[in-house]
Amino acid sequence: MEKRIVKIQSKMHQNVVLKAIPGHFVTPNSHVNYFLDMATLKSRLSEASAAARALSEQIAATTVVDTIVCIDGCEVIGAFLAENLTRAGIYSMNSHNTIYIVTPEYVNSGQLVFRENMIPMIKGKNVLILLTSATTGQTIVKTGQALKYYGAKISGISAVFSAANSVMGIPIKALFTITDIPDYKAYDPEGCSLCKEGKPIDAFANGFGYSKIN
Repeated sequence: MEKRIVKIQSKMHQNVVLKAIPGHFVTPNSHVNYFLDMATLKSRLSEASAAARALSEQIAATTVVDTIVCIDGCEVIGAFLAENLTRAGIYSMNSHNTIYIVTPEYVNSGQLVFRENMIPMIKGKNVLILLTSATTGQTIVKTGQALKYYGAKISGISAVFSAANSVMGIPIKALFTITDIPDYKAYDPEGCSLCKEGKPIDAFANGFGYSKIN
């Protein structure tokens, strides 16, 4: 795998930088030609805070948020986002006048579940889905189906990067899109152009990182 990192600065916030690594990556739902490395965006206080500030500016005036459901390990961004939305006076239906930050549990089948003690934070609440990357939209669909099962109302979707404009009829508010990475490609595993060209797989990847194939 070519260890060349392309750094892309957000048009919205100069302190938010996306790191893109070219190659042939296998994700749970597709094959892609870039791995979007968000490890420091999710883990470094200054970067997570900057990303959350930019995300809050996109939705503060339009979205009701009681609960933020964090996917792919973005709880730090989620906490800063909740703080920024609260500071901006975001409208909330919570009797406690606050925002919950929660993460779903995954069972062996890949199904998302919330335990009994977590359901009060979901049922009847206006839920914002927050994730690092949305490529095919399948993760959002699966999350949305689980949330609706538990009685939530999905009020919005926010992502650091999204290749889609909307999923389930809900617009995705993203800091980066394919206009920032014009040659970004995602392929169906059965029809991957990289595979057809004989390009070897460099790594398996998901929202938490990648594992190289030696």
